[in-house]
Amino acid sequence: MAVGLFSAFVNLLMLTGPVFMLQVYDRVLRSRSEATLVALVGIVAFLFLIMGLLDHFRARVLARAGARFQARMDPRVLGAILTRAGASSQARSAPATGLADLEAMQRFASGPGPFAFFDAPWTPVFLFALFLFHWMLGLLAVFSGVLLLALALMNQARTARLQAEAGEASARAFQLTEQVRAGGETVRGLGMRSAALARLAAIRNRTLDATIAASDRGGAFAATTRTLRLFLQSMMLGLGAWLAIQGAVTAGVMIAASILLGRALAPIDQAVFQWPVLQRALQGRRSLARLLSGTPEEPVRTPLPAPNPAALPETLYVGAPGAARPAVRGASFELHPGSAVGIAGPSASGKSTLARALAGVWPPLSGKVTLAGAALDQYGEAALAGHLGWLPQEVVLFEGTVAENIARLDPDPDPEAVVTAARHAGAHEMTLSLPGGYDFEVAAGGAALSGGQRQRIALARAFYGDPAIVVLDEPDAHLDAEGAAALNRAVAGLKARGGAAVIVAHRPGAFVQCDAVLTMVDGACVPRSRRRTVARRRGGRKRCR
Repeated sequence: MAVGLFSAFVNLLMLTGPVFMLQVYDRVLRSRSEATLVALVGIVAFLFLIMGLLDHFRARVLARAGARFQARMDPRVLGAILTRAGASSQARSAPATGLADLEAMQRFASGPGPFAFFDAPWTPVFLFALFLFHWMLGLLAVFSGVLLLALALMNQARTARLQAEAGEASARAFQLTEQVRAGGETVRGLGMRSAALARLAAIRNRTLDATIAASDRGGAFAATTRTLRLFLQSMMLGLGAWLAIQGAVTAGVMIAASILLGRALAPIDQAVFQWPVLQRALQGRRSLARLLSGTPEEPVRTPLPAPNPAALPETLYVGAPGAARPAVRGASFELHPGSAVGIAGPSASGKSTLARALAGVWPPLSGKVTLAGAALDQYGEAALAGHLGWLPQEVVLFEGTVAENIARLDPDPDPEAVVTAARHAGAHEMTLSLPGGYDFEVAAGGAALSGGQRQRIALARAFYGDPAIVVLDEPDAHLDAEGAAALNRAVAGLKARGGAAVIVAHRPGAFVQCDAVLTMVDGACVPRSRRRTVARRRGGRKRCR
């Protein structure tokens, strides 16, 4: 609303130049009055100052409107990206283009592009003024506008496909770059650097080819439009001079008509130069629409009381989003307070898929997981996280301190709860051995830590807030004997506090504290033992049968 009001006054004040020319050529030069000239110059200076301030203010309003739009959409887009990132391995490897799409829309909204749309309704006003001067001047102006508009439409038709191809190629190049960066150790260790760089260079070259083709074609149209506009303004000046010679108009009208034509064609000219930015914004809007439509916003849930640690998966069928067939079929068991259930089985049998469903990461295709009688989706993501701890198979640590990682990046964490979680997970002493202890800065992905240290910090994160249930997927991965013993003590402590655990693992040592062990066979859950029996091998190792 404010931008439209400012634009109205700016465009009205654009008449200052033509009116000044009329007065100078038709009044001042005839009267030779210096006082009139000085007065006119003072008035024009004041009006142009006001116009400049209004133009500045509308640019500020647009910039802040674009920033507010991005700030309002950021949580929604980030939430959708995180939802998609947790959906499947393919989605996790895809680049977070949603933010780039949102930024493209924000750049267009905050830049000079929207001015063309706010100024365009004033083009008929300037054309009407030209018709008031003389009908031939008006016809030339209409012809000029139609010609430039036709060029703009041709520009859009000829460059839209190339711009889309360039955007897609750029996204593929970014995706491959992220994959190579994330697998840097694998690339170096297996001597894949040359092959990876060659593949990346091929994709980047295709991106450059598409970008150059789109830029060449768009640049040609832009240069043609700019040259044609200058030529048409000269033609307007020539026509005005001819009419002045014929005595149909004054010399002032000749100059004013050229200025008015430039002002009338300015929105079209500006739209042509802002067309690539607009195309990128429109492409981002379509991409965001697909992203947000596929991940609806989480509804507001009625807060539920803290549940007791009893979970009941009922005839679960679970599969990765988009999968043709479920990886888990008909899984059912009970989890009671003070107990632990182990899930064993060969690779690709559905163990991690079932763990994701129990943690609420993947929604079941059919069936449900209840916590104290309520389905997991009735709690909402934030509320569920307070009752359920989760250790994924692929441990990810974030930039920040160890304490911030254990506290799940909580902006106002409870230091006592952080230390308590580390103690419960058996990671307190290990954390104190780090330089700076809990304030040790973790690099992205935990690159400065060993695999066992990352695993134990992630286990402490699962225990943060003393959840009623923890779901641990391969918790003994990367752990040495001391770490494995700490894991078993952590599960025993959880059970002693009345909590419950689900442990997915390959090695029997992770099932020492399990009261029952289920075996996954081709997606089906088969009981293996109803009572925990521990046999001691030579060397004091324990095995759960």
